Amino acid sequence: MKKGAIILLAAVLLLSVLCLSSCSKYTSKYKAIGFVHSNSPDSSFMIFHEFEGTMAAKMKNKNETGGQLVYSAKLETGEITVSCDADGTKSELFTIHSGEEINSTFTLPASGTVYVIVQTNGKCQNGDLHFDIN
Repeated sequence: MKKGAIILLAAVLLLSVLCLSSCSKYTSKYKAIGFVHSNSPDSSFMIFHEFEGTMAAKMKNKNETGGQLVYSAKLETGEITVSCDADGTKSELFTIHSGEEINSTFTLPASGTVYVIVQTNGKCQNGDLHFDIN
């Protein structure tokens, strides 16, 4: 193989690694059993039997004048803190504890990327969390 082709191949591989590793501002790292989740541009949900760690969802607020993040959560055992980054600043939305249920909204700024970050404090069981942008 010629030296130029090797350099080109190395550059393409390096660019691929950089693109794949920098796709999101927040990363997910977790252990789960019985875990179902979905993430679309305007909604996200996660339902689990057991979950421990961090799950980050990336959504898109298309409303130029703001909008609402509508959310609900219930948890049988454990503790989860949910944060939102809608303008480059991470703000805590809520913390849910064993046996609690939450339904509320969060006012979003003008259009842009919205990150919802779910983080447990230890192992949690039987959780159901939903987030929708209106």
